[in-house]
Amino acid sequence: MNSLTRFMSSAALGVALAITAAPAAIAETPANMLVIANRIDDITTLDPAESFEFAGSDVSRNIYQKLVNFDPMNLEGGYQPEIAESWTVSDDGTTITFTIRDGLKFHSGNPVTAADVEFSLRRAVALNKTPAFILTQFGFTADNVGETIVADGNTVTIKTDKPYATSFVLNCLTSTIGGIVDMKTVMANEVDGDMGNEWLKTNSAGSGAYKLVNWKPNESVTLQSNPDFYLGAPEMERVIVRHVQESASQRLLLERGDIDIARDLNPEDVAGARDADGVKIHDELRGRLMYLAFNQKHPELSKPEVRQALKYLIDYEGMQNSFLNGQYTVHQNFLPRTFLGAVDENPFSLNVEKARELLKAAGVPEGLELTAGVREAQERTEIAQAYQNALAQVGIKLNIMVGTAKQILGEYRARNLDIYIGAWGPDYPDPHTNAGTFAYNPDNSDEANATGLLAWRNSWDTGGLTEKVAGAVVENDRDKRQMMYNDIQAEFRDTSPFAVMFQKIEQAGMRDNVQNVNLGGATTAVSYWPITK
Repeated sequence: MNSLTRFMSSAALGVALAITAAPAAIAETPANMLVIANRIDDITTLDPAESFEFAGSDVSRNIYQKLVNFDPMNLEGGYQPEIAESWTVSDDGTTITFTIRDGLKFHSGNPVTAADVEFSLRRAVALNKTPAFILTQFGFTADNVGETIVADGNTVTIKTDKPYATSFVLNCLTSTIGGIVDMKTVMANEVDGDMGNEWLKTNSAGSGAYKLVNWKPNESVTLQSNPDFYLGAPEMERVIVRHVQESASQRLLLERGDIDIARDLNPEDVAGARDADGVKIHDELRGRLMYLAFNQKHPELSKPEVRQALKYLIDYEGMQNSFLNGQYTVHQNFLPRTFLGAVDENPFSLNVEKARELLKAAGVPEGLELTAGVREAQERTEIAQAYQNALAQVGIKLNIMVGTAKQILGEYRARNLDIYIGAWGPDYPDPHTNAGTFAYNPDNSDEANATGLLAWRNSWDTGGLTEKVAGAVVENDRDKRQMMYNDIQAEFRDTSPFAVMFQKIEQAGMRDNVQNVNLGGATTAVSYWPITK
């Protein structure tokens, strides 16, 4: 019998039942409105200096412009100018000077200026929220941003602590924390020196294609188009993202025409939706990885033989070919396919006998009992249950704690879980985005509170990989850098307390009149403004 503990019953269950019980009807969303069903219970804030979750990144991508960004219709082209129309790099490689594009406006009507860029980047460093490491890794601190991030006329100069590949710096600026906010509006809503953080959790002050109408946690996000967007007013004047937890409910809404796009269909519902009138399926390889993490504070999980054994108790192929069919592909490395340095080495497979031998060699006591935390999402709970069954074959009892994304992430970030079952997506299209969190942890103390680093969350000091990651990020020779990441991943697979299992293939169901959808590929969030119907 499965052992599952839930923080609370799913709020979406009653909604799903009500939808299912409703009489079937053919509907159609308005021609100028995009309605999406997605799991958005991971959103905890909409402040770009603090937001660090998947669904929040989608929202931020459409509200805030950045110095450089990606063209959603040409992701392979790399970063492009956005708020910055151009930039120059100093001879010593430590200083980038951006020239700000003329004529841009915030949603408030205020002009976008170099001073707003300076304020936004300084603010993100000073607030020092979870994603701040994306900027502070360049040596920026609350004490030095007055000298290292400086506006002068229509230019902004950033000075890093040492030379980095320019592409690495620019790639980081495409992440959510690079969103530029309206300084006047934000500071008008400052409370007790918080630089508008509390207000920006539920409001917006951007210059992007959309502005926030409202966010109702665990219910919906509503966006309104910006008629002054520099690329032209989006055709979809309103975007509504509804939180619908269950795949079956998303499929029903899609087939009835109540929504335009369903983001979380399981393989069974994808197969069924393919045969529905007026529905098509969009497949796209994403950068999201599904992984297990074993807390190194646990005396048994910290043993090398136990870490290896736990990786041999995962039925990678079985899950890929059953309940994950078509939506995840086996991938056991922290760099997703398509990234510089990505490899296809997948050395682990389900091997109960080998796992049993490793556990015996490690002296694991009879009746070991562990707790795994998992977000309340169908594919993740199914992974948890499959793993629970495998562990039972070697005498380990796995209790599964199911909760909302916020609840489980809170436990994981506090280093309280024995095992975490979850997903990770890149913050920018550079190999350091994952190397710098899975295999980098310069201070493993509780006091460091480096919640943005998965190695820290897992209480793992990396055994020397931290130094190798630090060396790879400053290597300017592309081929040499690629080989460094190849080597880091080989050691990581063998020694780390992480079991990377799968890379995401997103299969979105959509009405057949929906066009120009690009979910962001392996590196970025979805963009709504190119979409037409």
